[in-house]
Amino acid sequence: MKAQRRLVTSGRQRGVTAVEFALISGVFFTLLIGIVEFSRVLFYWNTAAEVTRLGARMAVVCDSGQASIKTRMRDMLPILDNTNISVAYAPAGCDADPSTARSTCQRVTVSVANVSVATVIPLVPMTLSMPPFTTTLTRESMQTSTGGSVCS
Repeated sequence: MKAQRRLVTSGRQRGVTAVEFALISGVFFTLLIGIVEFSRVLFYWNTAAEVTRLGARMAVVCDSGQASIKTRMRDMLPILDNTNISVAYAPAGCDADPSTARSTCQRVTVSVANVSVATVIPLVPMTLSMPPFTTTLTRESMQTSTGGSVCS
């Protein structure tokens, strides 16, 4: 009698583990993918901060123009467009005259703004906007013009 009860009880329990796993695994894998996606978003945020530093450094050390700075920044962070990147020299208009190039500029400000990252989290699709990043540096090659090669 006891042997029959054990068989009946264990027969009813058959497949319960698979059902429990199916219920829990959906939540677990959604959380796991969410953690990976937020890590990716934070990676993009950190890279955007580094890209602004790179652009400002190129402007003050290499005496690079806006086009080469933006190209280098997009190479490092492909989700950027030219519209997301701003390069501003101070005082205003110091980079306008081709004969003096940027030799009269005293500092440069490079900004990245209006960048969004789309996530791929199951059941919860989101697009997160990055905060704006700005770096300002003082010119190191103050009295030079753009006669040299662009740093690569």
